[in-house]
Amino acid sequence: MFSKPEVEYLKTQRLARFGTVATNGQPDVVPVGFEFDGKKYFYVGSHSQDILPRTRKYKNVKAGKNKVAFVVDDLVSVNPWKVRGIKVFGTAEILEHEGIFGPGEYLRITPKVSWAWGIEGLNPKKDKWVLKTEHSC
Repeated sequence: MFSKPEVEYLKTQRLARFGTVATNGQPDVVPVGFEFDGKKYFYVGSHSQDILPRTRKYKNVKAGKNKVAFVVDDLVSVNPWKVRGIKVFGTAEILEHEGIFGPGEYLRITPKVSWAWGIEGLNPKKDKWVLKTEHSC
């Protein structure tokens, strides 16, 4: 699903931004801790299993608004300015998972399309969105 340089990058990251949309159309973006399975799926949970079901992201997905955006990025340098990251459009579902926050409910993100930039090994044009990958389910 993801290239070797992308997987290696994702292994070094633990914080992402997760976007969902409410039933009234209001977008919501929040920072989240995440886990990547090394192949295809991202998992978002909570350190306390009673917190996740109270969050807007969980409620949005539960209400059937399962199209999501997910960004993992970091700032390598400010002088010169160098950023790197991966952006994913996909779908989310609620399921039981034994993950980094322990057993319980998680949001599992299935990528549909992804872009990567600034990641060593991709041979990118400098500071451009360089890779678009269609993901099949």
